[in-house]
Parts: sequence; structure tokens; C-alpha cells
Amino acid sequence: MSPLDLITLIGICFIWAVNVVVGRIVIADLGTPPLLYAFLRFAVVAILLHRFLVPIPRPFGRMVAVGGLMGAGHFGLLFLGLQYASPSTAAIVVQFGIPATAVLSVWLLKERMSRRRVLGTAIAFAGVITVMWTPGGLVPSLGASFVLASAFALSLGSVLMKGMPRIAPLQLQAWVSLISLLPLAIISGLTEAAPVTHIANGGWPVAAAIAFSAVVVTIVAHTGYYRLLQLYDVNLVAPLTLLMPIMTVGLGIVFTGDQVDIKMLAGSVLALGGVAVILSPSRGTLQRRLAAVSKPTKG
Repeated sequence: MSPLDLITLIGICFIWAVNVVVGRIVIADLGTPPLLYAFLRFAVVAILLHRFLVPIPRPFGRMVAVGGLMGAGHFGLLFLGLQYASPSTAAIVVQFGIPATAVLSVWLLKERMSRRRVLGTAIAFAGVITVMWTPGGLVPSLGASFVLASAFALSLGSVLMKGMPRIAPLQLQAWVSLISLLPLAIISGLTEAAPVTHIANGGWPVAAAIAFSAVVVTIVAHTGYYRLLQLYDVNLVAPLTLLMPIMTVGLGIVFTGDQVDIKMLAGSVLALGGVAVILSPSRGTLQRRLAAVSKPTKG
């Protein structure tokens, strides 16, 4: 990976980490209804990317399922979780999505799961359980439960998307946003009291957070990440995204007063270590890379 692309990926991870902390502040501290916040984020993205809605992805029924899971499902549940969970907890628990994707791929797509992936999944799962564990046993907080559900929604949506023809990143963002608007609007209207008043009272900080989440996070960072995935192997790019939860924990300590105890540290090490095992290249892949690097060039 070139130095410029490495710096770009580090910047993307930082943007994602800032987004989690900003979401926590806007939702928990400023009192913004989480589902309305998600709705407004996707409304802005859908407006800005409306020209990418053509052509319509096929099969459309699967696109609706993918959009609902990756959009309203993932971000709606994540923002609900940030109402109660700290950014640090959310950043670690959401990593459960990576082993969940591996398991769902075996179940739904009949993919084979190597012993390395099984081991990594077990380690990552143990880490998430450690983070969610309380002295009374495994009694997950409401916030952690929502975040866990959001990770599962994203995993299921990602696996279902594998069965679709390849779709351009901006087209995917446009359709996920459009599909998410109706369910978020309905559920927010039924469950969140006086949402418009809350937004009006939030003023420019809430408006700035929505713009940041829609433009910088969704359109800039996510599209940049998809570009890197097209240029480099997933096994090279994905492990570097583990910088995101580490950055989130640091930002959470500074800006939202997150408390990181021994249990959180131990769970974080296990969860991120398990994810690293899952994403690490196999021995054959590693040998091919080393051979490619050591191969003499002509001239």
C-alpha cells in the first residue's frame, strides 16, 4: 500500500471514530431522537446522491432487504445503542459483526470456514462477552444489546449483498439511504415524542452533526474505503480498520469521559485479537505475497 493510501485509510478510521463520539454526544447529551437522527442522515445522503438511483439494482427485492438491514437496521440500532452505551463499548461490541459475517457466510452461502476463522470467531466472541459481562453474570446493558443487534443487521445485509450483481459504491449508498427513509420515519413517528422540536432545540450543533455524518462519513469516508478495497486485497485493508475502535476508545476517554477498566481492556484485546486472526492472510497467501516481493525485476 502506498504511503498516501495508508494515510487515507488512517484518516477514514479517524472519521469513523469521530462519528461514533459525535453520535453519542448528539443523542445522549443533546437529546436528539436517535431514529430521527438516522432518518435525517439518510435523507441528506439520498438527496445528494439521487442521480445514482438509476439504474435500479436487480434483484430489487434483495436490494430492499440489503438496504433495510445495512441502513435503517444497522444505523437505527447503533444510534439507539449510543443513547445508553459509551462510544468505547459501542466500538468494541460492533466488531462482533466481522465474526458474525463469517458464520452467516457459512450458513447462508455454504462457504467453508477454516480452522483459523473458527478460532478467530471464538476469540472475538469471547471478547464481546467479556465487555458485556457484569458481576451478576451475562446481563448485557440495553445499549450494548442494541449495538450487538446493529452489528448483526450489518452482517446479514452484507452477506445478502454477496448474492447480487456488483453495485457501485455511490449507487449502493444512494439506494440504502432511500430504502431506509420510510421505516425510520414510521418508527420514529410512532416511538419518539416531538422529534422536530428536539431537532429545532439542538440548533446548529445537531445540523452540523447530521451534515458530518451524511457527507464526510457516508459519502467521503465510506466511498474512499470502497476505493481502497478495489485497489488492494481485503486481507490487507480490513485489518488496518482495527485502528477505528482503538481511536474511538481514546476519543471517548477525552470527550465523553468513558471509563476503561480491566474488564474493558481484556475484552477489547480479545475481540480485536480475534478479528485480527479472522482477517489475517492464510499461509499460502502470505507465501505468495513474499514471493512476489522477493521476485527480481527485469532491467
